[in-house]
Amino acid sequence: MKRSITLATLTGAFLIFSSCDTLNQASQVLAQTTANPTTAEIASGLKQALEVGTTESSEKLSATDGFFGNMAIKILFPPEAQKIEKTLRSVGLNQLCDNVILSVNRAAEDAAKEAKPIFIDAIKQMTITDASNILLSGQQDAATQYFKRVTSSQLQAKFNPIIEASLSKTGATKYWSTAVTSYNKIPLTSKINPDLDAYVTQKAIDGLFHEIAGEELKIRTNFSARSTGLLQKVFGFADKNKGKI
Repeated sequence: MKRSITLATLTGAFLIFSSCDTLNQASQVLAQTTANPTTAEIASGLKQALEVGTTESSEKLSATDGFFGNMAIKILFPPEAQKIEKTLRSVGLNQLCDNVILSVNRAAEDAAKEAKPIFIDAIKQMTITDASNILLSGQQDAATQYFKRVTSSQLQAKFNPIIEASLSKTGATKYWSTAVTSYNKIPLTSKINPDLDAYVTQKAIDGLFHEIAGEELKIRTNFSARSTGLLQKVFGFADKNKGKI
């Protein structure tokens, strides 16, 4: 009987100590997660988040219908050429207008795949000060604004020749020329021929930043989007300290 009691006591003690060890380990993990991150961790965590966000954005937009199927960024006729579309549709040239819209969006999708290395390079060059300012600025699109400042000229230079080639490959140049020529032949219309290359290039870049802003907002506001311990630690710290820099 005494032996049974002793065995039970030892077993209970073992379970208690085991539970304590488990609690201690859990406490250590919690402490590591909730402790303020170092400046190096802030930079590393933000870069990790931005690399994920920009990669997802460029891959999403470079897929078929990445632009064409997304009403928020779908490229339509240039504002100054919308009367061309309206006039052509009024005389039964709907298919021509549809071909223009589809082909310019395909060109933008072609160009989007070239954005990833530009953003990755910008992320690598980001300083610890840049990272801290972006993380704690209080602005939900601070990283997106940073990218606009440091990558817009590179994107413009990279995208323009790609867009030009893609417009030709997808038939946009041909459809656009036909649309403008058809419009200019209509009596009493003022002659017009907007620069399609420049317009589609800018709209492709705008669409890219729109998607990056969405990815940034997701990780700033959605805890489940913080897929690693480092991201949880860094952005949890940002939640508590936003706007203090």
